[in-house]
Amino acid sequence: MVAGSATEGARLRALMDGAATATQAWELFDSLPEVRVEDITTGRWRGAEVGTGHPWDGMLVETGWYGKQFDSADHVQPLLFAAPDGEIFPIDPRRVPLFLAGKVPVTALSPVRRSLGVLRPMLRTTASRARLRDLEFRGKSSAAMVYDHLPIIDIFRRVDADTLLGVMDMRGLDEPYFFVLHRDS
Repeated sequence: MVAGSATEGARLRALMDGAATATQAWELFDSLPEVRVEDITTGRWRGAEVGTGHPWDGMLVETGWYGKQFDSADHVQPLLFAAPDGEIFPIDPRRVPLFLAGKVPVTALSPVRRSLGVLRPMLRTTASRARLRDLEFRGKSSAAMVYDHLPIIDIFRRVDADTLLGVMDMRGLDEPYFFVLHRDS
């Protein structure tokens, strides 16, 4: 367990339970210690978002986003989804209509989750679609997930041994999208 992690975990829960601002999320992110690639390279991680008023708030969760899978530094599945039958499967991020974020109400995306069983063969991928690298961001060198085919980098900081706070850095987005990853047991 990382020193101070109980305090950081409480700060994260408070941020997730309230109506957070991007400034509050940045303050927590910047205060957290780095996490190295070798500390997170294996296993499945369950995702949750930190609502900050970002146009993407609710979008991934409403469509069935489960989290991420780290098999090694060079083999990462950046998007796992859960089908209605409970199967968790990786999808190719290029097949996600990111352009809809902020343009349609989140509630309009509910049918996507219910249709994942039917859409699964079209969305599923077997190839890894990202990799992990240690990257300097906002004054600290920490693990980051670099997408293979999209201008997206997810940067992580350690909340505790099994929890990461991430921020998605995407070319063209003015505001950050914050999310949390919890290691699956």
